[in-house]
Formats: sequence, structure tokens, C-alpha cells
Amino acid sequence: MKKLILSVAVLSALSVSVHAQTAAPTPEHTFTGNVAVVSDYRFRGISQTFKQPAVQGGFDYSHSSGFYLGNWNSNVSGNQYNNGAGLEMDFYGGYKFEVMPDFTADIGLLYYYYPAAKVGNTGEKYNNGEVYFAGAYKWFSAKYSYGLTDFFGLNNATAAVPNGNSKGSGYLDLNATFEVAEKTTLTLHAGRQWVRHYGDFNYNDYKVGVARDFGFATVGLAIVGTDADKNLYTAVDSNGRTKRVGNTGAVLSISKTF
Repeated sequence: MKKLILSVAVLSALSVSVHAQTAAPTPEHTFTGNVAVVSDYRFRGISQTFKQPAVQGGFDYSHSSGFYLGNWNSNVSGNQYNNGAGLEMDFYGGYKFEVMPDFTADIGLLYYYYPAAKVGNTGEKYNNGEVYFAGAYKWFSAKYSYGLTDFFGLNNATAAVPNGNSKGSGYLDLNATFEVAEKTTLTLHAGRQWVRHYGDFNYNDYKVGVARDFGFATVGLAIVGTDADKNLYTAVDSNGRTKRVGNTGAVLSISKTF
């Protein structure tokens, strides 16, 4: 459940000749990979790892026409995703295109898969599917995700107070990114999660982060938090120890794209 960063083909550097400058063509096929280590995996502000570190990685394929496919993976806590492999696997695909100079649009599908994980003894799965619509203009981007399935398994069988299914839940994701120094960026994020038929689970989240590209890796530090209900967004381990997984906290990350 990560906030997904999809690769975009970048124009090659202009080669200068005596008579003219000519841009090299955009590659028809582009493949990239990514790997990261984070001190806490936060998805929409909520810790997915019981506030413990995570190792993450994936790959992306993009075509010059704008179509793309990708996969991203992370360990998650068995205290929050019961009976499973402690793994989240995301599969996505979509189409990104330029509407006008400096403005791009993006539409796609994303599926969150948790191998073997089931909600308690209900047999219901956490797997979740969404369609998303996004736009980016220079330093600002906005994205809305609409749930095609129950919200990570929330329905009559799994809710403490049943109120129907939760299909049609939505998330609004707003981001602004600025280059504040050479190879250093500041990111501001605000989000809103709506859970259909279960309004007590609605919340806002935010992030303020700084990242610097050192060449061998990008190192980032972010402050992440939510106003999520502390009782609803609390996880318990096998020893009865509880953690409020939506509280404000600092997240350190080391990542590399290749």
C-alpha cells in the first residue's frame, strides 16, 4: 500500500553539432528497478509494519506510447495482516499522457495482494483493488483512488459493528515537490481517506519530507502523521502489546533507482 512512484521516460541530453542541436529519440521501451530500506512503512500515514523497518523493491516497464506496468513489494506486520506471509505485493498498470506542456494525466489500476493473509478467523482476505486518476502540473500533483473491492477486507463479516460492504471507498492524494538545493527536494503531502459505510475509519494524513540524492543512493527523512481514531487504528501483537499505528512519527529511508 505504498504511495506508488511510476517511472517516466526522460528526454536524452541534447547533442550539439556545428550546424544544429538534435534531441535523441525517446526509447520505445524503458525498464527500471528500485530498492529501499525504511525505518517504518507508512501507507497513507498508517504504519504497516507495527512501526518496524521494512525492505522494499520493485520494477517498472513503460512504453513510449504512455502505457506502463509495474510491481512493488514490501514486508508488512503479521500483527496487522494475520495468518499470511508478512508480505505485500502491488501490481499496477495504466496510461500516462501529456495534456498540454507541463501537465500530464494518468489513469490506471492497482491491486494490493497479501499472500495467504486473512482477517482473523473470518476467511476474508485483505486483498484490495483500486482504479486511480491523477494529474501533475510542474511541482504539484493530485490523485484520486476509488475502491473496486471492500476496503482491505472490511465488510459485514469482519467489522466489529457490521454496516455493509466498503466498496467505493476513496483516497485523495495531494503532493507538492520543490528543489530547495542541488539534488535536494522538499515534499509536502496531504491526504484524505474515506471508508464507505464506515465513517469512523475516515481520517486525514500528512507528510513533510526532505530527500537528497548522493549518487550511490537517495537518503530521506520525513515526518508522517494522521488524525485517525486512535482506538480503531491500533495494532496488537501476540504478547498483547499495542501500538497506535497512525500516530505522528519520523521515517528514515535509503533508496536507489536503477
